[in-house]
This record gives sequence, structure tokens and C-alpha cells, in this order.
Amino acid sequence: MSRDGGGAGPPGGRATPRGEGAGRPAGGADPVPVEVTVEGLPGWLEPVAKAAHTVAPEQLSRFLPPPQGGRQAAVLILFGEGARGPELLLMERAGTLRSHAGQPSFPGGALDPEDGDPATYGPLRAALREAREETGLDPSGVQVFSALPRLYIPVSGFVVTPVLGWWREPSPVGAVDPAETARVFTASVADLADPANRSMAVHPSGYKGPAFLVESALVWGFTAGLIDRLLHFAGWEEPWDRGRMVPLDWRA
Repeated sequence: MSRDGGGAGPPGGRATPRGEGAGRPAGGADPVPVEVTVEGLPGWLEPVAKAAHTVAPEQLSRFLPPPQGGRQAAVLILFGEGARGPELLLMERAGTLRSHAGQPSFPGGALDPEDGDPATYGPLRAALREAREETGLDPSGVQVFSALPRLYIPVSGFVVTPVLGWWREPSPVGAVDPAETARVFTASVADLADPANRSMAVHPSGYKGPAFLVESALVWGFTAGLIDRLLHFAGWEEPWDRGRMVPLDWRA
């Protein structure tokens, strides 16, 4: 999902998906619960897991979900460990798309009915399903360890749950549908935190927000906003020049 917006968890606040070893929801609305646990996480991920349980929506974004309405969606923020240390899985939209062509994003999209209840495990299932459909990721190798507060994206009306995962058993990934996705890649946390790779993106619409130039891609908007906040609350952020601007055009 690559649309501009800012910060929010499962509907109802810090609900069942935020706990460890989540079980079947009351009433059996979701047929197959998604296990959520912090057991066995690498030490470097502990600050992220801790922040996920304490951060408030307004600390992530000024755009909060409306009391009613909005289309439920989810993204998978998947942390792995590569040759250069901690990294994040990203994908780049195809350059031929009419909307946000070439923009990097986390895997994700709208909830489908089969994902289940948006108030419990639906967003978790949606994030894993979309990641599989878009990147070929094997969800069985992903350990879901938390979810951030729900985010609202005014331009699209999406209410997005960012689902946090640990890529416990890496699997091959790549663009499943080239008409939708140009490439799938990982960006190291070290590169994302490097001040030399950071700037502020400025859109003609008036939008201005953090951006990252990594792996020959300019990451901005909704995705960059989440990365910026994760770096900050995990204690990985380094001082960087917020006066460095990167102009965007109307096609972005």
C-alpha cells in the first residue's frame, strides 16, 4: 500500500492482537486465530516491540481515524536480518500505474471478507495475505509480534493497521505481478537511519514529510512516515538535516 498519510492498531485500541499468544476471539468470528508473540525475537527488535505497546496514535500522525467510516486495510512491516544487519521488506509499484507509479511501499492492501473481523485478527490476516500475493512471501516464516495503532489516509479514506512481523524464516520474494509491482527489495536499517539518506519530500499539493533515498528508491509518504517514527521510538534515529528538501511532481 503506497498512499500518503500518517499514524494508528486494531480497531478498539490495544485489542487482542496486541497481546502475546492471542487466542480465538469471543464468538468465534475468526476461524483461524493468528498467533501474536514476542517470544524468541532478536534483542535488537525488543525496542520496536516495546514501543508498539506504548505509542499513542497522535505520536505517529496527526491523521487519526474518524469515529465511523473508512475502508479497513493493513500493511506488513516485516523486519529481517540480512548481510548488513536489520532490514525492512519493501516493494516498488510499477511505473505504468496511474496512481503513485514507482512509489515504494510496504506490502499491504484492503481487508477482504475472508480475512475476518477487522476488530480482531482480520488486519493481521490481510497483511500476511497481501504480502504473499504481492511478493510471494511465505507467511509461515513470519512471526507477528504486534500491531501499531490504526492510521488514517485522508486522500484514499483507508484506515490502516500496520502489522509488525519478524522474518524468522526468510523465503524467496519477488514481484508476483509485474503489472502491479516493479520490484521487491530490502532496505537496511543502517541505510535508513543514515543522515546522508534522509530528507523532506515536498509535493505540489502541499504535503511535506520525511523521505529516504535507499536502494535507488525514494521512499516517501505513508511508508516513510512510519519508518521515521519507528526509527525514532526504537532509538535508532540519528540527527539529520530536515532542511534538505526533495521536490515531487504531480505524478507522484
